Amino acid sequence: MSLTFSLEAKPFIINSKRKPCCRRYDVIRSELTMAPKHRKMTMFPQLSKQGVSIADLHVQEVVDKQSQTVNFDTLCPSFKPRFEPSFLNDAYEMCRNICAEYAKTFYLVWCRRTDELVDGPNADYMSSAVLDRWEDRLDDIFNGHPYDMLDATLTDTISKFPLDIKPFRDMIEGMRMDTRKSRYKNFEELYLYCYYVAGTVGLMSVPIMGIAPESLIPAQNVYQSALYLGIGNQLTNILRDVGEDALRGRVYLPEDELGEFGLCDKDVFSRKVSERWKEFMKQQIARARFYFNSAEEGASHLDKASRWPVWSSLILYRKILDAIEENEYDNLTKRAYVGRTKKFLSLPLAYSRSLSIPKTKLNPSFTRLI
Repeated sequence: MSLTFSLEAKPFIINSKRKPCCRRYDVIRSELTMAPKHRKMTMFPQLSKQGVSIADLHVQEVVDKQSQTVNFDTLCPSFKPRFEPSFLNDAYEMCRNICAEYAKTFYLVWCRRTDELVDGPNADYMSSAVLDRWEDRLDDIFNGHPYDMLDATLTDTISKFPLDIKPFRDMIEGMRMDTRKSRYKNFEELYLYCYYVAGTVGLMSVPIMGIAPESLIPAQNVYQSALYLGIGNQLTNILRDVGEDALRGRVYLPEDELGEFGLCDKDVFSRKVSERWKEFMKQQIARARFYFNSAEEGASHLDKASRWPVWSSLILYRKILDAIEENEYDNLTKRAYVGRTKKFLSLPLAYSRSLSIPKTKLNPSFTRLI
């Protein structure tokens, strides 16, 4: 199923009144929505002067800003859109139908539509101008002026939950990166890409899922765990799809790490599983598992109603890594997948893990495995 929509359609007219009854939230929102219209290609040097990755600093800034907006007891939305109840009901029903069809790969309808711009049926017509218009349209959504019914549901959600625009902007930047890059020199570059296209989803999801009232850890740590889950999921997707991506002329694996094992792009395109390839895959799988392990404690600090699906994602994606190992690291000619029976049997385990909050506190430092 694909969606047809116009980026230049006239928006619905909505009467909205801004009442900044939550000053901190209103200030954060205005800082982000008042970004300049001109866009430049962002360049990230590998290391800053302090020896800290610029990519890390960028992502950490987003995590800090997003986690500061979470105050479910005192939050007051900066605007209140006024939709006809029947219109809004129809809009949410349309979203439910889309989610039902794409539930295997997409959580947010807006994310699916954004991905469709690059990977959908009209991807051949993709240009930077299209993504620029899509970002302008995002600004309108956050300002209470959606273009269509699906946009209206996001506008309504923004008015009810402390969603920050920055992760949405960054996902669009990930689409830009996908159109201009087909190789990644090192994990610094790949890490930033994984944040843009998947880590952002974690940051979008936490305000809606909620943090458990009994949680004693800082909200920032829960957001970091959501980020880690997104990074781990995307790294797993990359490892699962190596062979398919190679057929499209794309290699998402870090070039310098391939070189450390005496490998290069030609080895990927040849689709031959060597001993060197197996050793290389062991390292890549270990990294993905590191991010899943780092996501665990934060997942248990989400609101009780939200923990089960998150734990299910954690367990099922780990099983994809297990499947790669069971295929003797042949992800060049085989696609690792988890069968329906294994998925079903993993649900009770995920449910049991979701029932309790750990007593230990997360380390507030922002770390990652390089």
